[in-house]
Amino acid sequence: MTGLLEDTIAAVGPLDAAAVVAARERQEALTKPSGSLGRLEDVSVQLAGIASQCPPPLPEPAVVAVFAADHGVHAQGVTPWPQEVTAQMVANFLASGAAVNAIATQAGAAVCVVDVGVAADLPTAQGLLSRKVRPGTADMTEGPAMTLEEARLAVETGIKVAADLVDEGYRCLITGDMGIANTTASAALIAVFTGSTPALVTGRGTGIDDPTWARKVEVVRRALDLHRCDTASPLETLAAVGGLEHAALAGFILGGAARRVPVLLDGVIACAAAVAARAFAPQVTDYLIAGHLSTEPGALRALDALGLQPLLDLGMRLGEGSGAVLALPVVAAAARVLRDMATFDSAGVSGEKA
Repeated sequence: MTGLLEDTIAAVGPLDAAAVVAARERQEALTKPSGSLGRLEDVSVQLAGIASQCPPPLPEPAVVAVFAADHGVHAQGVTPWPQEVTAQMVANFLASGAAVNAIATQAGAAVCVVDVGVAADLPTAQGLLSRKVRPGTADMTEGPAMTLEEARLAVETGIKVAADLVDEGYRCLITGDMGIANTTASAALIAVFTGSTPALVTGRGTGIDDPTWARKVEVVRRALDLHRCDTASPLETLAAVGGLEHAALAGFILGGAARRVPVLLDGVIACAAAVAARAFAPQVTDYLIAGHLSTEPGALRALDALGLQPLLDLGMRLGEGSGAVLALPVVAAAARVLRDMATFDSAGVSGEKA
C-alpha cells in the first residue's frame, strides 16, 4: 500500500554527513576549550545535520502544535478529572490562558491547536484547526481504540499539519497535547514499544492516589493482554491502544523529519508518539530533541529507548508542550553559538598548545 504515510516514511533520511563534519570542525575552531559547552555543542551539530548547512539556521520561528483528543478508556476510572476538561482546555489555549501560552510567549513561539478527536463540537475559532477524525477513541479495554483506517487518517493528519506549518515558514516544530486520560494510552504505547511492564511505565498523570494508580496499571495490563500488539506493526498498535493525538503526533514527528526541521519533544505523550514514529522510520530519532524529562516514568523509558537525553529536568508533568517550549531558547542558543562565536583565527586568540 502506498500513500502519504509511506511517502513520508521514505522521505525520512539520515543527517547530512558533510554538514555534521563541518559543524564538529567549526566547534573545535571556536574560541573555547574543546567540549566546554557540553550538550550545546552536540545540539548544534545535530541542527547542522538536519538543515544540511553549517552553521545551521536558527530554529525560528517556532510553533507548538497542541493536538487535542479524548479517550474512551476514561470510562475505566483512570483519572478523577471529567472528560469535559479536554474541550474546556482547548478554549483556554485559544484564549491564551494556559501554561503553554505563557511559556510560548516568553520563548517567542506560536501556538496552534488541532482538534483531532475532542468528544465535543468545538466552535470555529482563530488558532484552531478542525481536523477531527472521530469524537474520541473507544475504550481500549473492550476493543480497539480506533479502526486501522482512523489511525492512518490521524497519522496523516499530523503529517499534513507539519507540512503546512513548514510551508508557512516555521523552522522548529514543538509537540503539544491535550486529552484527559491520555497518560493511560501513553503507558500502553510505551509498554509495547519498549518491552516494559505496565507498572514500570504507568504514572500518576494528573496526580492520582494509590488505588487509582493501581486501577490504571490494571487497565493498561488488560488492554495489552487483549490486543497482543506487535511492535513491527506500529499503525495497528496505535489503532489498538493509542489515542488520536498520539497517532497525529507520530505523524507530526514524521512530517517534520521528512521536511528536515528539528522536532522538539515534550513529555510522556510526545514520547509515546515518538516511539511509535521510530517504529515507522528508525532514522526519525535524528531529528528529535528531548526538551525536558517528565516525572511520568514512561517518559524516561521511552527516551532511553530513543537514545535521547533531555535538555531540562525541572520536575514537570503538565503536558501541553510546556516543557518542550521551555527548552526552545537552549536549542536556539546552540545554533547561535555555532553561528556567531569567533574562531581562534578570526579573533586572534591563541589556541591550545600541542
